[in-house]
Amino acid sequence: MIHPILLYDGVCGLCNRFVEFILRRDRNAVFRFASLQSALAARILARHGANPSDLDTVYVVVHPDGNNEYLLLRSEAVLFVLKQLGGLGRLGAFLLQLPPKFVRDWAYNAVARYRYRVFGRSDICTLPRDQDRGRFLEL
Repeated sequence: MIHPILLYDGVCGLCNRFVEFILRRDRNAVFRFASLQSALAARILARHGANPSDLDTVYVVVHPDGNNEYLLLRSEAVLFVLKQLGGLGRLGAFLLQLPPKFVRDWAYNAVARYRYRVFGRSDICTLPRDQDRGRFLEL
């Protein structure tokens, strides 16, 4: 199985909480993680014409390094993660996908605009627990 990679702002308090949320619920260890500030993220985003200095979104890289690799961003990335987690995550994804994409992305962008003020920021990326370290790329 090729594991999807979540690219997230490593210094954002909300983003780090989202990664912790995934780690607690991803019982099959489906996801891998890399900060948007990493060289790996820069290479992946460059392949897709995305700006690696745009830290206002989360990306999911589906089928990384494959011929059919593609990026999901903003609300589509969050919905993908929730669906993969299953259980209540799948229910949450169902409810969140009811509004049209432009409404979901507007709400996502509103949260992203104020995330540092509300959730804080850190000068360094949060380090994972020992049992999760192998799921983080380019530590």
